Amino acid sequence: MKSTFRTALLLSLGLALTPQLQAQKTTSTATATTATADDPKMNKFIADLMQKMTLEEKIGQLNLVSVGFDVTGPVVSKDVDANIRKGNVGAVLNTYTPVAARKLQELAVKESRLHIPLIFGYDVIHGHRTIFPIPLGVASSWDLTAIERSARIAAEEAAADGINWVYSPMVDIARDPRWGRIAEGGGEDPYLGAQIARVMVRGYQGTDMSKPTSVMACLKHFALYGAAEAGRDYNTTDMSLVRMYNEYLPPYKAAIDAGVGSVMSSFNDINGIPATANKWLMTDLLRGQWGFKGFVATDYTAINEMTAHGMGNDAQVSALALNAGIDQDMVGEIFLKNLAQNLKDGTVKQEQIDLACRRVLEAKYILGLFKDPYRAVTDKRAKATMMNKQFIADARDISRKSLVLLKNDKNTLPIKKSGTIALIGPLANRQRDMIGNWSGAGDWKQAVSVEQGLKNVAGNAVKVVYAQGANVTDDEQMIARLNAHGGELNIDKRSPEAMIQEAVQVAQGADVVVAVVGESQGMTGEAASRADIGLPGQQLELLKALKKTGKPLVLVLMNGRPLTLSWEDKNADAILETWFAGSQAGNAIADVLFGNYNPSGKITATFPQTVGQVPLYYNHKNTGRPYAGVALDKYKSRYMDVSNEPLYPFGYGLSYTTFTYGKPELSTTTLSPNATLDVKVTVQNTGNYDGEEVTQLYIRDMVGSISRPVKELKGFQKVMLKKGESRTLTFKLTPDDLKFYNTDLKFVSEPGDFQVFVGGNSRDVQTAAFKLTE
Repeated sequence: MKSTFRTALLLSLGLALTPQLQAQKTTSTATATTATADDPKMNKFIADLMQKMTLEEKIGQLNLVSVGFDVTGPVVSKDVDANIRKGNVGAVLNTYTPVAARKLQELAVKESRLHIPLIFGYDVIHGHRTIFPIPLGVASSWDLTAIERSARIAAEEAAADGINWVYSPMVDIARDPRWGRIAEGGGEDPYLGAQIARVMVRGYQGTDMSKPTSVMACLKHFALYGAAEAGRDYNTTDMSLVRMYNEYLPPYKAAIDAGVGSVMSSFNDINGIPATANKWLMTDLLRGQWGFKGFVATDYTAINEMTAHGMGNDAQVSALALNAGIDQDMVGEIFLKNLAQNLKDGTVKQEQIDLACRRVLEAKYILGLFKDPYRAVTDKRAKATMMNKQFIADARDISRKSLVLLKNDKNTLPIKKSGTIALIGPLANRQRDMIGNWSGAGDWKQAVSVEQGLKNVAGNAVKVVYAQGANVTDDEQMIARLNAHGGELNIDKRSPEAMIQEAVQVAQGADVVVAVVGESQGMTGEAASRADIGLPGQQLELLKALKKTGKPLVLVLMNGRPLTLSWEDKNADAILETWFAGSQAGNAIADVLFGNYNPSGKITATFPQTVGQVPLYYNHKNTGRPYAGVALDKYKSRYMDVSNEPLYPFGYGLSYTTFTYGKPELSTTTLSPNATLDVKVTVQNTGNYDGEEVTQLYIRDMVGSISRPVKELKGFQKVMLKKGESRTLTFKLTPDDLKFYNTDLKFVSEPGDFQVFVGGNSRDVQTAAFKLTE
């Protein structure tokens, strides 16, 4: 135990790996990125170029600046203009369009001494011009082909708009819905997160990043950003190495193995050291153990912010970041202003500056920028690419796949295409909120609202009568904060009572009420943590009044996080979770509401009953006193006022049809090393609609050298079954699927008893058992 503790302490302090851990070093799988990084032709080209570079020009490659623009084109400040000409800028973010990108690129390749091109980066998170559901939403599709397609479309549009580097995918595991950036990732599970990371990287980068339709992906935020204490953005992160390796690192590792070209450091500290200064994280783990060969950029001004972390002045944090393994400084210009003096003072070495410069130049070579700095970008190509008909059709389909049916009592949905619909709620005709936060270059004015979508899908057969019913929020300070950052909230100045009264009158004259409620897009995303994750403002009071009308009540939720919905679950007749579904949100939602599409989404983050249960996630550990549901058992791990159970468990989602599961059949009850165990389960569509089902496979290691989760996702298959159809699905398990990191951080499987669970979510499962032998 002493040696294990010493190892953990050394690692947490960012010190060198022990020889035992160095032996665990792995190499990324062969991809275009890793193959090119070993290219002798590239190495010679860059070596020759660097021989010509001055120290200032090398440091300049480590400088990433932000250049915004207005309707007339790029707004280039005098300093940026001059710095590009002097070779003091390596990359630019927030500039796009062929005209804007070309103008800046010409400064670099025509007017700088060595003609080194710029990289153009941008926050392409869930689409560029064609906007897809927020990442938490598209993850809920459990459709890896659709997720990869969304990244490919985003890459093609971004590349045609002058961008060649996208700050995505964000693969931070998040188990606290108070954290606003849970919207930007795949949810709480490391296995699913790893699968999503892999296909997103492939979708962005393709097989050859030098092709003008591909972009370089940037894995973020490295690392553990989603585990910020109290769900408060930028807050500290502190966890054991065992938890880190088993539960939080797998998606990052999957992206590295997929050949991601770049990595972004996170804002948080990790065991007392900010990620941007954490040499163990950025060098020993990322490069030493995982074999990453690309370049690492900071998040926005992350080096500067280390002073507030208590890491020293500008000169000190500059040296700390470079020595940790950071290659490029986003916006802060700390490297530009300090590295030359750091070198004179001996706090950094020339070799480290050269290495960082080389990595940035390699990225430019891999992107083909030295051959064509403009990457065939033209206005004609951009116009033909942006939001073309196929992309719009794909966006609508991907949006439909992402919607999750949370409740549907008495088959309230789908709605008939006749009669009168009372469409009520502050988000019912809000185009701005359809595309969500971090929507990049998307134009919300081109998004389809729910009101328009209902009319598009139902035509003249349905009468849609609208009432706002409530503001998203009546908190003036919140409104001012949201509108200061593009919230576009138009607040109705009537009293809440008057607005609710109008909505009730509209509802009384309708056959069904569709209430579109939730968060404004600005209430989620970066710097948008919420301590109360219920419906904001007077929206719940609106729903209570609508319930009293006796009309069927259908809730359409828009939100970027799991919400607390206990009243809503008990009282609404149907609930459809739509997240922020993108450019085609209204049409996709209408397709589901009217039954043109049978919902198939499953949530990837647990919905709590109350915020007091947070953090709440399915793959938790047992305690020594697990609660078994006996009400009078006092000395158990439980709450006194609510159950331990979530409102909706991980993997949960309904359909207009029903699916029945047979008991899992195992090919053997003893799994030996180097063998494979087949798990077969028969799934039958027993309802009245054709539909897709996400069949999920979980395991539990019953006895381990460390305590193991009560369930762990190890496989899933999304299948279409016609009404009445049955299909037998086969999952394959090997000893590798049973491996975990033990206290020595060895990746091992341990002989013993296992349970396997198969079902439509993490709670409602059929069970079998097997044994792993020596």
